[in-house]
This record gives sequence, C-alpha cells and structure tokens, in this order.
Amino acid sequence: MSVSQANELNVDVAIVGAGPAGLTAGYLLTKQGKSVAIIEKDATYVGGISRTVQHEGYRFDIGGHRFFSKSAAVVDLWNEILPDDFIQRPRMSRIYYEGKFYSYPLRAFEALWNLGIWRSTACMASYLRYKAFPRRNVKSFEDWTTNQFGEKLYSIFFKTYTEKVWGMPCNEMSSDWAAQRIKGLSLWNAVIDGLKRSLGLNKRPNDGQAVKTLLETFRYPRLGPGMMWEAARDKILASGNGQVFMGHGLEQLSADGQGGWRMTATGPEGKLVVKAKHAISSAPMRELAARLHPLPDTTWNASKLKYRDFLTVALMVEGEDLFPDNWIYIHDSKVKVGRVQNFRSWSPEMIPDENMACVGLEYFCFEGDGLWSMSDEDLVKLATDEMEILGLVDRKKVRSGAVVRQEKAYPVYDEDYAANVEAMRRELEEKHPALHLVGRNGMHRYNNQDHAMMTAMLTVENIIADKRIYDTWCVNEDAEYHETGDEGAEKALPARETLTEDQAAALSSLREVPERIASETGDDDRKVA
Repeated sequence: MSVSQANELNVDVAIVGAGPAGLTAGYLLTKQGKSVAIIEKDATYVGGISRTVQHEGYRFDIGGHRFFSKSAAVVDLWNEILPDDFIQRPRMSRIYYEGKFYSYPLRAFEALWNLGIWRSTACMASYLRYKAFPRRNVKSFEDWTTNQFGEKLYSIFFKTYTEKVWGMPCNEMSSDWAAQRIKGLSLWNAVIDGLKRSLGLNKRPNDGQAVKTLLETFRYPRLGPGMMWEAARDKILASGNGQVFMGHGLEQLSADGQGGWRMTATGPEGKLVVKAKHAISSAPMRELAARLHPLPDTTWNASKLKYRDFLTVALMVEGEDLFPDNWIYIHDSKVKVGRVQNFRSWSPEMIPDENMACVGLEYFCFEGDGLWSMSDEDLVKLATDEMEILGLVDRKKVRSGAVVRQEKAYPVYDEDYAANVEAMRRELEEKHPALHLVGRNGMHRYNNQDHAMMTAMLTVENIIADKRIYDTWCVNEDAEYHETGDEGAEKALPARETLTEDQAAALSSLREVPERIASETGDDDRKVA
C-alpha cells in the first residue's frame, strides 16, 4: 500500500461501509494480498446493523442476528474469523396477540387452539378458500400472504405487525418482500412440521437425506454479533494490507476516466482521498447515487428509493429470566413497540450481573418523525410503560435505559422499488464495471447477514479474476424459507450461468489458498459452482 500524501492513499480496492458485506470483502481481499481502504461513518462501532452496542457493561444488538446459514462457504468463513467464541443457543420466537403467545413460525394447532373454535373455523375456511381460488394477480404483500395463509390468518398474524414495521399499507408493499422472507412457509407446511415433531418423524432417514424442518437452535458469538465484525476488522488491520477509517462519511466517489475510482471521505481529521482500481459500496443506493461523479442518468430512480428507520430502547431490569424467547413480535395495537428482544436468551455473557436482565424494545419509524425525535428520557419512559401494559415487565424493576437510533435499517419494498433498482443496476454494470454494490442497503435488498456476506464473497471472486464470473444479484433470489433446512447444506456458491473456459481458466490460475471460499468443503473435487 502506498501513501502519496498524509491524507491520500493508493490501494487496490476502496470499500464504503464496515458492515458484514464491507468487512467480508476487506478480509478476503487482504487474504489474497490485495490492499484495501475501508471507510465507516460510525466513529465507534463496526458491523453496521449487526454491531453490538455497549452501555454500562451491558451488550445489546441492533436487532437480533442469528448465525445460521445454509451456505457452507459462509459457515466456514464465520468459523475462520471467530473460531473459538460461538455458543449454541435455543431458538425461540413468539407472537404476542390479544394477551396470548403464539410460536413463530406459526404452529398451526397451537394457533388454532388459542384463537378458539369459531375463529379457528373461519381461519381454516379462509385458508381452504384461497388454496382453491387464489388471487391471480399477485402484486402486493397482502396478495402473496393471503394466498399462503388465507385472509383471516393474514389479517391476524401479518397485517398489523407488517404495517407497524413498514409504516405503509400491506397492499402497497411489493410481494417480493414476502416471497423473499417467508417463501416456502405455509399453513400446510406448519401442520406437517407439527405432526412430524409430535411423532418424531423429523429425523434424518437412513439414506442420509435431510428432512427439512424448522430451525430449533443456532450459533451465536458469546458477546454478540459485533464480536464477529470486530475480529474481522482486527484481522484486516493485522494483515498489513488494509486500513479502516472510522468516523469517515463518503463525500464523493469519482470515476478517474481510466476505469478506476477516486473516493473522497470526510473524517475527524479532515479529508481523506483514496485512489483504487475497484470500489465496493455497501452504502444505501440512494446515497451512493447522489455522491457518484459523474452523476448517473438513473440518479432520479435512486432518489425514489425509500428506507425504514428504527430505534432500540434497552431496559436494564432486575430479574434473571423475564421470558425464554430470543424475541417476541408484538401484534397489539395498544402499544407502539413492534418487537422485544431478550438479550440474556441470546447470550448470558451479554449481561454483566446475573441478577439483572436486559430487554430491547424496537420501534419502527421514519427519521425525523415523532418517535425518532423523542428524547431518550421520554423513550425510556414509553418503553417502560409499554412493557408494563403488555405484562412482560414490572416497571418497579426497571433500573435504567439506553437508546440507539438506526438510520436506514430496512430498504422499503414499495411497488416501484424493483424498477428503480434495476435501472440503477443496469447503468452501473454497463458504464462502471469496477464499481460493485454489495449488502442489504448497497443493493436495496432485504438480505440477511449471511446473504450480505455472500454478495461480498462473490464480488471478491470477480475482482480477483478480473472478470464478472458471478452474478451477485442472484443471491437470495430463489431461496427457501430462511429458517428451514440444515446449516451449511449448500456447498456450491450461487451463480447465474456456467463458467466459460476462459473464466474457469482465470479462476484456476489463482494461487491456492487452503481456506478458499470457492471450495466445496470436504470434497476433493474443488469446483466453483
């Protein structure tokens, strides 16, 4: 890595954002001997929305992040970065509705029992009606979910919560969100899974073929997900090939006219300039478009993309075990909270006092609205009031609280988002092949942590081979429901098309690395896809 001035660097790859995608790319590139410079807007934490915040010795997530992936390559990378600090945790999530708890994913018999005979009958009749006569023109979240569960169950278990999360009617949300997040899960699947659990039939048959059942346990870093990304950052720095600049916001990303990039960022000590052959961005697509030079023709499209923000109110509460769930979805119109995390259930090591608990109330909002603009003191009071209304916490046992605001937590899937993203994508691929979009906000796709990592892993393969071998946009495109199946069951990296002879030769000529992510773990024949 050469430094031409105190504030100007020349590197192989400039990376915007030190979240899971940006740090995965940086780690893998430095392993391959490439020099990288990563800028991160947050002055303190790496990991983006997967960071772990510390407050008076307590640790809490910004949303819960289960470490489960069907991709062997992702699982292997987690183990490589953080080999000794995973713990196995039971998976438990429930829905709170009208004072009762329902397992999530829904267990059909439990749900119908709690709803009562008359409402259950109406739910089953509605389910059968939409299975026989589904909505044909499926455009919205409401259309897709109604076809899967019936109108009655949709209105009870999906409509209220989803509209609370997204701040918009379900009939204005694209069906892509439902298809991407809960594809393959239906009432019928829930019934079958419940029967298999009851009869012990969800085990593997003798032929070794997996029976796909719902995830019951998951691995988790003992000090929270931020532990993973702090370790990734440290390995990047220790490699001697990478630098991470905290508190640096992207000011401009300019094409240099020779296929490369000039990245300008502003930080606590002034302006930083990074020159690179390739640039990787996990910044929100809307923000990136406004900072590209020259401005893309599709800047107007990107400016129409929307985001949902949220804030976490962490309450430190006297009492060891408040409830067993990792989190609880709140389907109750009496309160504004959308989801409640129980951080002791994620990892006991996140709580410094064995006589205390820490819960995180998640409020979904838009930056600048009433919730977002409330003072921390008022938000802690609101959270305390609502936990007492729900009967989950005695307010007299609340000892303190803290608030974390998260901008652009979720890309919004409105009816126009797909066309706007596609327009931006096509232009950048055609005009700027050395600019790579990765991660949830970088691609404006509701990717899980492992999917965000995979987009970075494929991008690194493309950069190393100096060819676009993999289509990063196919990640999570046709995935099953995320919480079914076996960890690491998918050995091959996803690819849109078969490699040409030239592309295969480009990869095979790369130097061998024992932990190479393109390998099919455990096989002698190390194919790419």
